[in-house]
Amino acid sequence: MIYNRNWTNPVKQALQEKRVVIGATLSSSSLEAAAVAAVSGFDFLWLEMEHGALTLESARNLILATRGLPTVPLIRVPVNELWTAKRALDIGALGVIFPFTANAEMARRAVAACHYGPTGRRGSGPGLAELRWPTEGESYHQFADRNVLVIAIVENREGLNNVEEIAEVPGIDALFIGTSDLSYSLGHGDVENHPEVAAGIERIVRAAQKAGVPVGRPLPDPARLDDFQAAGFTFFQGPSELKLLSSGAAGYLAKAGRRAETVRGLY
Repeated sequence: MIYNRNWTNPVKQALQEKRVVIGATLSSSSLEAAAVAAVSGFDFLWLEMEHGALTLESARNLILATRGLPTVPLIRVPVNELWTAKRALDIGALGVIFPFTANAEMARRAVAACHYGPTGRRGSGPGLAELRWPTEGESYHQFADRNVLVIAIVENREGLNNVEEIAEVPGIDALFIGTSDLSYSLGHGDVENHPEVAAGIERIVRAAQKAGVPVGRPLPDPARLDDFQAAGFTFFQGPSELKLLSSGAAGYLAKAGRRAETVRGLY
């Protein structure tokens, strides 16, 4: 598929139109899992490089497995640094998810890392990215500056305290709430329904809505989708391929009267 100036990142467009997008998380280097996820109807693939075992090379291979398919590959980088975002984009990701965005300066740094000069700081070396996103009628640089998604995760007390300023930073395409880390940062373990955590989540949603920025969160259970959507969320991180395998195994074995072992720690 050749991309031209009439093509728009479908995830970015959906978010701008306030439509729901759901992604599958990939934490392993299985090309088969990436290909199946890419043709299963997910809007995007969340390539997990913060908590997963993916290397830059394995992430590149997963991205190539999506070539010509409608699913958009995004990468959660380990840290909010120029070089991590640059390498993620240069291997063909069409969006970067920045963890622990704690203040407006970090948000501005994230935006700058994802755009070419003079407005941004992304270095020009897109040969591998061009192989994934061959363009016609405009340069890859122009294509990327229009279509790359910049997603900031708010997931600690400092980020919560600064969320209004973070949401107002130009170029942030979505805020994402790391609900588990936020809960731990506030001192309540992994207890999302604790009153202080719930109030913090509501504050982040209000700040995003005031700034006209979409807001997202994890979606561990699809039965909660309507509730979360009613609360203002449109960007959802679905379970990993490993979690889906574990859940599918539990349901399958239950039909046979067998109990599947629960694999702890999968998301």
